[in-house]
Amino acid sequence: MNGAGNDFILIDNRDREIQLRASQIEQLCHRQRGIGADGLLLLEPSANGAADWSWQFYNADGGTAEMCGNGARCFAAFIRKKTDTPARLTFETQAGIIEAECKGSEITVTLTAPEGLAIGQEINLGGKPVTSHSLNTGVPHAVVFVDDADRTMVHEEGQAIRRHPHFAPSGTNVNFVQVLEPNLIRVRTYERGVEGETLACGTGVSAAAIITSHLRQTPPPISVQVQGGEILRVDFQASESGFQNVKLTGPAEFVFEGTIEI
Repeated sequence: MNGAGNDFILIDNRDREIQLRASQIEQLCHRQRGIGADGLLLLEPSANGAADWSWQFYNADGGTAEMCGNGARCFAAFIRKKTDTPARLTFETQAGIIEAECKGSEITVTLTAPEGLAIGQEINLGGKPVTSHSLNTGVPHAVVFVDDADRTMVHEEGQAIRRHPHFAPSGTNVNFVQVLEPNLIRVRTYERGVEGETLACGTGVSAAAIITSHLRQTPPPISVQVQGGEILRVDFQASESGFQNVKLTGPAEFVFEGTIEI
């Protein structure tokens, strides 16, 4: 499946018989030697009955991640395809319980409340000062505003910021944001775990939209053009205590279904 170009392998593991090693996940996600994907998701029963279902989420390098916004939208559509769960559903993630609503190919997920907003952090990249802003929208994100997203060296600068000592020890995802209109931004993302640019990143889009709204005093919703060309929509509520009810809306598409030897 793919959500705005962010692609995933989804596996029905409701019987919990499938156990994958990190090296197997990495091979499955390899674009030349496997299926090819930014991440892999397993559909499993709820661990404690607090939600309808549960997921196991892995990045392309085989490591786990707490949350993935585009993956969550694909996962909700996958649940609908494989089960008789209603269009409004919930599932457990390492970041908490995610609520989703399915309307055809348009999926809205309500993310867990963001944490750790940090504005105007200056970091040094080889003698060049760069101003970044941070927010954890389930996973950590740095946001850097640029004049022209097309001319930005996403891989080089993204890799340097992702591993910068300021974000040690776990590192961060990095989003380069160009403001196109008051309520429209362009975002390119270097994803931790993929270790490269992806065509979209749901939690990154959400962090970028919230920080843009916060800095420019632009009321939500914020529309976000991702590298894949699609437009995602981020809505939320802001208060003195932070940001709540963050909703990410966009497409979730099935690409193909099949089997593979492990």
